[in-house]
Amino acid sequence: MIIGVPKEIKPNENRVALTPAGTEMLHKEGHTILVEHNAGIGSGLADEQYLHAGAQVLTDLGRLYDEAEMIIKVKEPQPEEYDRYHADQVLYTYLHLAAAPELTRMLMAKRVTAIAYETIEAPDHSLPLLMPMSEVAGRMAVQVGERFLEEENGGKGILLGGVPGVEAAQVVILGGGIVGMNATMMAVGTGARVAVIDRNADRLRYFDELFRGRVTTIMSNSYNIATWVKAADLFIGAVLVPGARAPHLVTEAMVKTMEPGSVIIDVAIDQGGTVETIDHSTTHSNPTYVKFGVVHYAVANMPGAVPRTSTYALTNATLPYAQLIAGQGWREAVQLLPGLARGVNVVNGHVTYKAVADSLGLPYLPLETAMQG
Repeated sequence: MIIGVPKEIKPNENRVALTPAGTEMLHKEGHTILVEHNAGIGSGLADEQYLHAGAQVLTDLGRLYDEAEMIIKVKEPQPEEYDRYHADQVLYTYLHLAAAPELTRMLMAKRVTAIAYETIEAPDHSLPLLMPMSEVAGRMAVQVGERFLEEENGGKGILLGGVPGVEAAQVVILGGGIVGMNATMMAVGTGARVAVIDRNADRLRYFDELFRGRVTTIMSNSYNIATWVKAADLFIGAVLVPGARAPHLVTEAMVKTMEPGSVIIDVAIDQGGTVETIDHSTTHSNPTYVKFGVVHYAVANMPGAVPRTSTYALTNATLPYAQLIAGQGWREAVQLLPGLARGVNVVNGHVTYKAVADSLGLPYLPLETAMQG
């Protein structure tokens, strides 16, 4: 198979979808790898490393897209890239289509086979390609939140862990999944007071046992969310509904009760966000805005700020699936690995992932049926 790896153009996105090590593995399996010039430079990976691994490094981006049978990326295509895709091309990347109607319609119109990292499932129904970036984003959320709690960055000027004789900050984390767990680990490590809200009682029991009483666990309902949003110095939204738009669980009225200089980090923004007052995503170069006196951080590609860590963590997870798709073809690959079939969101002009179709009000067609078109 001919595989194309373009340079990411989303603002401040420095990750790359394939490392030289992954390139070498695919090359040895007989595939042709086309890498755009400087695609890996933001992650400290030079063109020479890709050449040594067997790739062709191209300055002609048009040729890369025209010849590639599969495009491997990190983030969803940007509008200026839409015209480069063609029918029957496989796109393998993070897509988050439930919050991207224009992108979804482009993929349908172009008859691209779109395979989304975030909906591929392991046999235990976990999300193995979302997990590494959720780990990074969860840990970053506390690191970023601590920075924006500083007075010079618009925060209320408090230290998460406090000092002897001064109370620690209150961190509230909504969602006890991978993001929430990693955020909790980091927040507890700073010495902050930490509360985790989730609707799954068994998950809350797990947090209670793991952290041995150092974390307050709260059952999720609108009353409890309102109570703890008001108490939060740092609030982290970490809610995930796989493949679907995130629900707005934190209302504008709740945000208005927070003290001035409090900070909200909404990790779910790439799925539409779980905080009502976050109505648009932000970028690493302009990451925050203030609403009702509260600092809002809504960067949709948080792991892009730590590209060296993120690129290696991501490609460790994505490469085995890329090898299967390239080696067998996507149609055979989804038969061999049913969890990969869950990653196929668009085929032959049809949406084949129900949560995406429902979120966008588009017709849904099961993958088995769409594959026949």
